[in-house]
Amino acid sequence: MTGLFDEIPVMKNERIVIRRITDADADAIAAMTADGLVYRYLPTFLYEKQFTDMHEMIRGLYGELFTSKESMILGIYLKEDMSFCGMAEYYGYKETLHKVCVGYRLCRHCWGKGIATEALSLLTRHVYNDTDTQIITASTMIENRASARVLEKNGFIMTASGVPEDWGYPEPTITDKWFG
Repeated sequence: MTGLFDEIPVMKNERIVIRRITDADADAIAAMTADGLVYRYLPTFLYEKQFTDMHEMIRGLYGELFTSKESMILGIYLKEDMSFCGMAEYYGYKETLHKVCVGYRLCRHCWGKGIATEALSLLTRHVYNDTDTQIITASTMIENRASARVLEKNGFIMTASGVPEDWGYPEPTITDKWFG
């Protein structure tokens, strides 16, 4: 078994591909990050939200962010035309505990099509089948029922509800905690 951050994986099923983000995705990522509805249930400090130049952000994804094992952010694409759908992320990696958190965000035009459910399935399968990581967790704002449903469809179980967490908002964010 390999460590989660030993390499940047490519994951795919019949409909989607999860892989390294490239400069060709910069405009699509800029459009996604500018959409307030996409980010309304997400932490304020997500990596891509820290940049105005998406080419600079993409260069940083597989540099210090990846090598420090802080986060691995990958693109989600429709297999038929490789159009950008959103981002999938491994973060909060604890190598000694064999634990990682997962997250995802989709462009609004990709909502309600099962893409997040399929992406999470691929992320989970990769962790459990291809790496030595044994624990996967996730967090959702309690209002984000769509994301909670994605987790439930992938067999995640809510382990705590209504837990305050610092997501960068003025007040603590009330979240649900999930185990997959």
